[in-house]
Amino acid sequence: MQQKTFGRNPSGDRLKRIEKSAHYKNGSFQNLTPTDVMLKDASYVKMIRDYFNKPANNTPQQLIPSQKTDLKKLQSATPSITWFGHSSYLIQSKGVHILVDPVFSGNASPFTFFGKSFKGTDVYGLADMPKIDMVIISHDHYDHLDYKTISHLPAGTQFYTPLGVGAHLEHWGIAPDKIVEYDWWEGGKIGDSIQLTATPARHFSGRGLQRGKTLWSSYVLNLHGYTLLIGGDSGYENHFKEIGNRFGPFDLAILESGQYGESWPYIHMMPEETVQAAKDLQAKVLFPVHWSKFALAYHAWDEPIERLIKSASQQQMKVTTPLIGEPIILDKQYPQQSWWKM
Repeated sequence: MQQKTFGRNPSGDRLKRIEKSAHYKNGSFQNLTPTDVMLKDASYVKMIRDYFNKPANNTPQQLIPSQKTDLKKLQSATPSITWFGHSSYLIQSKGVHILVDPVFSGNASPFTFFGKSFKGTDVYGLADMPKIDMVIISHDHYDHLDYKTISHLPAGTQFYTPLGVGAHLEHWGIAPDKIVEYDWWEGGKIGDSIQLTATPARHFSGRGLQRGKTLWSSYVLNLHGYTLLIGGDSGYENHFKEIGNRFGPFDLAILESGQYGESWPYIHMMPEETVQAAKDLQAKVLFPVHWSKFALAYHAWDEPIERLIKSASQQQMKVTTPLIGEPIILDKQYPQQSWWKM
C-alpha cells in the first residue's frame, strides 16, 4: 500500500476544505441519496463463483478494431471527441485539447493479473496526443485515474478534479498550482469561451482499503457554444434530471454503459438506464462509454452496447458508436457502425 500507484488521502488544508463540504459526513463523501456499493443481501459466495465462471464472451475473441487518426492535425469547425476505449477520450475545439480520464498503461488495476486491456485497444498513447491544455478526472478509481499515464504527462499540464483527488496528483509530482478541485455545482470559466462545472454522480471512490475520502463527479462542459455532459461513473438517480433542467439541452451526453452487475445496481447503470439518463439530460445525442476495453464485471463484453442500442431505438434516442480513434464531430459526424459485430 506504500507504492505510489495507490496515491494518498487528503490532509492539511485540502482536508479542511473537504470537511466544509455539504457532501462530506462522518469522515467520507456521501451520495445525494443512500447508496450501497453492494446490495446488503448480495451473496459473496455467488460473486466469487461468478468471477471464476465468467462466460467465454466476457472478453472478445477477436481483435478490437480501431481507426488511426492524426490527432495533432485533426481540425473541425465544431468540437470533436475521439474515444480510446472505456472512459478515456480527447475533446478538441478551436485549438483547445482536453483529455478526459486518460488510461494508457494497458491496465485498469494496480495488479497486472487483473484488468488487462482487450487486444487491439492500446493503439493510442500520450505520444499520439497534441499538446494537452486540460486533463479532466472524474474520480480516483484505477480505470479512470492511471498513475503511469499521469506521471508521463508533460510538466505544466492543468488538471481539473473533484475534491480531494488533488492529493493523489500532488503525491505523484503535479504542482499544486496546476490542480483545480471542485465540489458538486462548483465550476469556473477557463479562458474566454470555456466553462467547466462539476455536477453530481452516484458512485464511490477509493484506491486502497478506505472509501469516500475523495469525491466523484460528472461535469458540464460548455465549449465554444456547445454543451457536453462528461458523465464519469454513476448509477441512475434523479440528479440526471436536475442537471438537465439546470444546464440542458446537451449537444452530447457521454455516459457510462458497462461494468454493471445485479449485486451492485446503484453504482453503475444498466444500459436501459443509460438511455433514460440521456433523456433526463435532454441530450441530442448519446455517446456510451465504459465498455470495450476492460472486463471489470461478468457480462458479455458486447452486451452493454447491444442492450443500449435496442433501448435507444425504442425510446428514439440518437446514439453514436465510434471505433476507437474515430472522431465524433458535433453537427457533422456521428459514427453509427455496428463494428463490434464485424
